[in-house]
Amino acid sequence: MCRLAERIGIVTGASSGIGLAIANTLADEGAVIYAVSRSGEPKDGSAYHHRVVGVKGDVTDYAAMESIVREIGEKEGIDFLVNNAGITVRRRAELFSDTDFDRIHRVNVHGVFKLSCLCFPYLRGSRFVGRIVNIASMAAYQGFSEVVPYCSSKAAVLGLTRGLAVEWCRDNILVNSVSPGWFPSELTKGVMDPERKAKILNKIPLGSFGDPQAVAAMVRFLLSDNALYITGQDFSVDGGALSYGF
Repeated sequence: MCRLAERIGIVTGASSGIGLAIANTLADEGAVIYAVSRSGEPKDGSAYHHRVVGVKGDVTDYAAMESIVREIGEKEGIDFLVNNAGITVRRRAELFSDTDFDRIHRVNVHGVFKLSCLCFPYLRGSRFVGRIVNIASMAAYQGFSEVVPYCSSKAAVLGLTRGLAVEWCRDNILVNSVSPGWFPSELTKGVMDPERKAKILNKIPLGSFGDPQAVAAMVRFLLSDNALYITGQDFSVDGGALSYGF
């Protein structure tokens, strides 16, 4: 079954990890995906599905993003947007530079808001009901040491999701988010040492790191016709980590 046949969508940060899994999964369901990343192509010897088109672009370059969105939207329309691009830096809060703090929020928050607004007129005109899925994080709910600006940026993504969902609910657009737990990726590798890895695994009830396909499956559901009565919600895909008690 091609549940997303004839749909056109944009996925950011789609050169590896969760973003790549999302792009290929949605393409396998029949959608045409424009995979936006700074490299414009898959990393580490991976490959795109034949319905995935690599696009080189930086989500903080608003002029370039406007051009990319206009070209796709005016040619084919845009039915959905998956805001997945994100960065972090590992450093104690008191040592964080303003430059790094601003860069993290510019990618993780400003980029999400700006790209959503750029896609708005095309999503509003989608014959399938326009969708936005923002990739947040369990860090939006829990505090993690040495990545405080990342935590604040992902909490902001939840706020953007709820606000846009309410503001655009009469504009044929549904807005939701997905909060992954710990998944193997370039981003998580940069903040994980053996000691932190052991601590993390000890607080995941299912006892293992996730497969990016699990996040891709949730995004696929939120873009499907089965999710037409869902907006303004966040869905945790974390192996039970947010339920961890004492």
